[in-house]
This record gives sequence, C-alpha cells and structure tokens, in this order.
Amino acid sequence: MKLMATVAAPRPPRWYGIPLRVLLATFIGMLICFAVSLLVGILGMVVVSALRGIHPDMRIAYRLIALPMALVAGSIIFVLSLVMEIRHYRQVKALSAIERMG
Repeated sequence: MKLMATVAAPRPPRWYGIPLRVLLATFIGMLICFAVSLLVGILGMVVVSALRGIHPDMRIAYRLIALPMALVAGSIIFVLSLVMEIRHYRQVKALSAIERMG
C-alpha cells in the first residue's frame, strides 16, 4: 500500500505579519546587544579602575556604553529587518501569484 502525501496550498502572504516580526527581531537584537555591550563595559570599567586604583563606577557602563550601543544597534536592526521582511513579502506574493496561474 502506497501512501500519498497531500500538499496543502500555501496561504497567501499577509502584510500584518511584517511589523510583528520586525519589532520582535529588533527587540531581541537590542537585548542581545545591550547585554554584550554591558559585559564589555563592565569588564572595561573594572580594568580601568584597577589600573588607576579607584573604585569602578558601574553607572558609566550602563549610561555611556551599553544604552547608546543598544539604541544604535536597535535602529540598524530595525531598518535592516524592515527591508528584509518587505523584500521577503514581495517575493512570496509574486511566487504565490505565479503558482496560482500555473
């Protein structure tokens, strides 16, 4: 007995999925960038304060290093993911139209 797999027709692309995916990717990218830059900032503050012989001020790592880095990376991630998602939406829409014709 041979089983035949039925392939369901792919649903047409939906435009309202774009902002959700863009915002999610931007938020996750900002969190990762904030965490990494905070780690690097804290390590740098510890090294510099040890060399100078003073107590490290960790507020500098948050305010002057991690937050600006996360904001810059977030804006770059937002623009790039928006461009990629729009390009992907248009490609899937065109392929879906070609598939419906054939």
